[in-house]
Amino acid sequence: MSLNRRDFVTRSAATAAGAALAGGAAVAAAPAAAAAEPGSTATAKGDKRKPRRQAFTVMGTTDLHGRVLNWDYFTDAEYVDKAHNAVGLAKISTLANQVREEKGWNRCLLIDSGDIIQGTQLTYYYARIEPIATDGDTVPDHPMAVAMNLMEYDAAALGNHEFNYGIPTVKAFEEQLEFPLLGANALHAKNEKPAFPPFVIKELHLGEGKPLKVGILGLTNPGIAIWDKANVSGKMVFPGIVETAAKYVPRMKAAGADVIVVSAHSGIDEPTTYGDQLPWPEDASGEMAATVADIDAVLVGHTHKEVPQRLIVNKKTGKTVVLSEPLCWGQRLSCFDFEVEFADGAWKVVSVSSRVLNSNTVPENPEITNAITEQHKKVVAYVNQNIGTSKIELSIAEARFKATPIIDLIGKVQADAVKAALAGGQYANLPVLAQAAPFNRTALIPSGQVKLRDAAGLYIYENTLEARILTGAQLKDYLEFSAKYFYQLAPGAPVDKDAMTGAETTPDYNYDSVYGLSYDIDIAQPKGQRIVNLTFQGKPIDPAAQFVLAVNNYRANGGGNFPHVANAKLVWSNSDEIRNTMIAWVKAKGVIDPADFFTNSWRLVRAGQPVF
Repeated sequence: MSLNRRDFVTRSAATAAGAALAGGAAVAAAPAAAAAEPGSTATAKGDKRKPRRQAFTVMGTTDLHGRVLNWDYFTDAEYVDKAHNAVGLAKISTLANQVREEKGWNRCLLIDSGDIIQGTQLTYYYARIEPIATDGDTVPDHPMAVAMNLMEYDAAALGNHEFNYGIPTVKAFEEQLEFPLLGANALHAKNEKPAFPPFVIKELHLGEGKPLKVGILGLTNPGIAIWDKANVSGKMVFPGIVETAAKYVPRMKAAGADVIVVSAHSGIDEPTTYGDQLPWPEDASGEMAATVADIDAVLVGHTHKEVPQRLIVNKKTGKTVVLSEPLCWGQRLSCFDFEVEFADGAWKVVSVSSRVLNSNTVPENPEITNAITEQHKKVVAYVNQNIGTSKIELSIAEARFKATPIIDLIGKVQADAVKAALAGGQYANLPVLAQAAPFNRTALIPSGQVKLRDAAGLYIYENTLEARILTGAQLKDYLEFSAKYFYQLAPGAPVDKDAMTGAETTPDYNYDSVYGLSYDIDIAQPKGQRIVNLTFQGKPIDPAAQFVLAVNNYRANGGGNFPHVANAKLVWSNSDEIRNTMIAWVKAKGVIDPADFFTNSWRLVRAGQPVF
């Protein structure tokens, strides 16, 4: 760590369940005159009329997804959105340091609740192009580790996307961190013992005779078992968040924790996207706060939402638990402001509240930007490689409402890959269809020269490709499920494109079209009765006919809880990212020409009349 700005003692939880705390490196305690520090409300020496109170703050980030700089590698420009948000750890660092200066460096902790090493070409580069999981003599520094170490994070929880590149990569990342990567419910499959430290206890010296012990419990998402099945099956298991918290919070209290903060890669009250495929909910932070005693605060993650403060009363104790989720990508920083009281030789929490700070209000910290300058330049050069040309501009802007060439390009690439893989085998004569979704609302392939970043920006997830066999009837069910994405809209009612999608909180990436079929979606009808005129090669689809569906591994393993596909027969799978398959396809073709793949195969209607 480049700078040692705080004085504290750290104790890390041993990896094995129930193990004693491992001794951390001791650092000199804060001066005894801490009553004069920011946040102190202690009475004068010798005044015992009132219990002594002190203040401290726990800051939190989540779902950083590879953002260090305020930069978009897919557009090769500074990040910008309609709300003028900014992203990245360099700006969060400035905010965090401001809070530390205000509250006192030894009165602040900084934690994260997961999804750190996936999401941009910066982190992709150090997972696949110059991987940190290497047996080579030289291991590259991971830019997220460089930045987070400089920022002096105290702990981070595992996110589900930590496992996108496989267990060796996340373990290699852990080795580069100067703080614990926590995962109480990330267990070895063989013995169900923790594969990562479950919790850590931090000691803050606030000017009293006894240090305040803040326990930080890290919990990740059970959905990893589905979403990254190929990477974790038989190696790791991920039991429920509530059940694991109920197991470890008492252990943390027994280990001396005065305050319990949970860093959970799990939303508050969102519906579970994988249905009943697992016995544990996806977004359980609210249930955990309501049912597990002795939790004071929860840093929430996973849902990419901004929740400055949510108060939930614990059913067992009647105590109010404070939850906060900062907006993803380093757009916000959550602050849990605690007031604690020291009386009768013990600490207790008097009050806690939470707020979020906006990273667009501050400049980037040059210490962070300078530290990864060379890595940033290397990745910029990588993404700006020329890989082909396009006859026309292809935009995803209207892909949620109508068939577009850019989505059919994804379908064509996937279908071609599966056809080539099945050629000459027993499934070679089955028709191949392909699933695709509007993953990135800003994706654009320009007319003329196409760079690697243009293709990569179209498929922003680290999904791999599989081929599964479905019947015509199952495909209709699949499309009906997908069509719940649209709100019901009566004939003649006003059409607002921005308000007609996302029904039942369905994200864009869970709205699939199927390349190779033609159909209408009648949004005047209730969900489950919307797919009409479903045809294959100009004829009504045969419910009993078999088709091969090219589908990403997230969907194939149950992500989104689409019907039939997770249990469908697997006939082929690939370990390479679909993004790379697309890049290779463009390189091989040389020219992207919509005439080669665009089918204009689906449309929105109301009572048979086109919406657009």
